[in-house]
Amino acid sequence: MEEAADGDWVVRPITGAATGKTYRCPGCDQEIRPGTPHVVAWPAYVRDSDLDPWDVDSAADRRRHWHTACWRSRDRRR
Repeated sequence: MEEAADGDWVVRPITGAATGKTYRCPGCDQEIRPGTPHVVAWPAYVRDSDLDPWDVDSAADRRRHWHTACWRSRDRRR
């Protein structure tokens, strides 16, 4: 669990060996290639703004794959 200005987040490191799929990092909009260590993050709690227009059952439905460096510097990218 990480606390940040944009809310509380669940953050899990992913080893390169655990990845077999390509993801797009929301921080830099570049691909995270299979075999690349990275993090998966999602809001710790469902926020009211997350419920509209989607019917979200869980905050984990909002999880995204990030390059580790992009996740760490996300507050400076805005």
